[in-house]
This record gives sequence, C-alpha cells and structure tokens, in this order.
Amino acid sequence: MLKHLKTLSGHQNPVYALANSDKEGIFFSAGNDKGVVEWSAKKMAFVMVKLPVQSSVYTLHNYNNRLYIGERSGMLTVYDFLEQKIVAQTQAHTKPIFDIISIKSKDELLTTGEDGTVAVWSLKDLEELYRFQISTSMVRTMAVSPDESEIAFGSKDHAIYVYNLADYSFKQSLQIHSGPVTSLAYHPNGKYLISGGRDAKLNVFNLPEYQLRETITAHMFGVYSIIFHPSLPYFATCSQDKSIKLWDAEDFKLYKILSLEKSGMGHSHSINKIMWSNDGKYLISTGDDRQVMVWEMEG
Repeated sequence: MLKHLKTLSGHQNPVYALANSDKEGIFFSAGNDKGVVEWSAKKMAFVMVKLPVQSSVYTLHNYNNRLYIGERSGMLTVYDFLEQKIVAQTQAHTKPIFDIISIKSKDELLTTGEDGTVAVWSLKDLEELYRFQISTSMVRTMAVSPDESEIAFGSKDHAIYVYNLADYSFKQSLQIHSGPVTSLAYHPNGKYLISGGRDAKLNVFNLPEYQLRETITAHMFGVYSIIFHPSLPYFATCSQDKSIKLWDAEDFKLYKILSLEKSGMGHSHSINKIMWSNDGKYLISTGDDRQVMVWEMEG
C-alpha cells in the first residue's frame, strides 16, 4: 500500500508544517528553522530556502498561487509564486497561529491559534473582515465541510465547535475527547467528520447531525494529522507515537502501520504533519526528527 521511497534531510530543527505547490512535483516544509524550504518530488531533492521568516512556522497553506505562512509570533505572511516575493504581512494574532484555511466560495481566509480566536480575511487584499472567539483555550485545528456550509474547530479544551460558514454563527459543540483536539477532517463526500486528539483516539461523527458513529483507539499518543487520499477510499493519520497509519475510509479497517518498530523504516520522534501529493502518488511526512520522508502509494 505504502512503501518508503526517500528521506530528505536538511532541516536543523523540528518541522511542523507542509504544503503542496500549484506547480507539479513541488512542495514546502517549515518549522523551527526560520525559513520555508522548497523540495522537488520529481527529483526527490532539496531545491532552495524559499524565504526567511522571523519565528517558528506552525502552519503553511497554499491557495491560488500564494503560500500563507503562520508563525509562532502571530505573524501571517503571504508569498506570491507568480511575483516571486512576499506581497503581504500582518500581525494576525497576538499568539501563535496554528492553522490556516481558505474558503473558496467566499473568497476568504481563516486563521486561528493559541489565543482561541478566529480571524477572517479577504483573499483579495488581506483586509480583516471579522474576528470571533471560539474558546478561551488554544484552537489547534480547523476543517471545512466539502460543500463549504460548515466549519469545525478543534480546541485544547477537549471540544469540537461547529459553525455555519455563511455567517459564522455557532451551531453546536461536540464534547467527546478526553484531551485536546489536535486534528480534524471531513470525508470528501460529506459523509462524516473525523477528529483526533491527545487522548490518542479518533472519533467519527455522522453528518449532518454530528451523531457519534465510532470511537477508535488509533495510536499510543496524540493524533496530529488526519488526511483523506485525493481519489482513493483511504485516510492516513500520524501521531506523537512516531507512527503513520493508513485506514479504510468506509469501514475504518487498519491497512498499514509505518514505523521504525513495525516496518524498520520511519521517524524516530513525533510525527507532526502528513500530506498527500496533489496526484495522490506520495504521502509526505515530517516531525521532530527534522526529516522529511516520502512514501509511495502502490497498486
């Protein structure tokens, strides 16, 4: 299903963020190095340090030929690939930014982080349109429903908060996890929302009512990322327990465990982020061991 293809070295500190490029075969990583690194999946090699940043980067988001960079300082930086330069910078939050997401139908960008607020920005000129408080605790993660009608926020206070995207009105909270919520993903067809937490569990909520369908003890420690394959009925999770797992998106059967312990190849420390390449051919992972690993999807 998935096999190790290449380990890319170069980062000197832990890595927290990954993003694909609109350009085929190019992706980016960032963390405590104070620089965003460009890699080539075609050549499986380092390309360049794309741009410097002032503090650690916790999240990267690519949308419409622009890379949005969220820093520990609360700074939001926008790099334009066509102009090959930084085109906007703003002190978006008073504390670290942990997640960035774009709302295509509204031409808006959302940022959230340690201060528990969500800021809504215009994608046209990065003007702040709206700001609201989700929680008094850190908001670590966001996910948008496929039809862009709802958005879910995962908080350090153990809760998931669901809002209507049309007017950012509160809909409901889901109090299932026994620890901070660290990852969220909607099924590509809108069947369910899946959440991961520091309690090492995955919770599956059937839509549209968000009824709890299943709880899975998925890892030994916190689940830091959940990503659905772009075309196949699988999703992958990664964890502080140094493992990546591949699951069936229909019946939640566990297909594969990628770890040093299980397969002799994997990360030696916490895995902080995973993503699929745009074509679904590769799974890319990174974490506290400073390595970027590329896994190939087989048959």
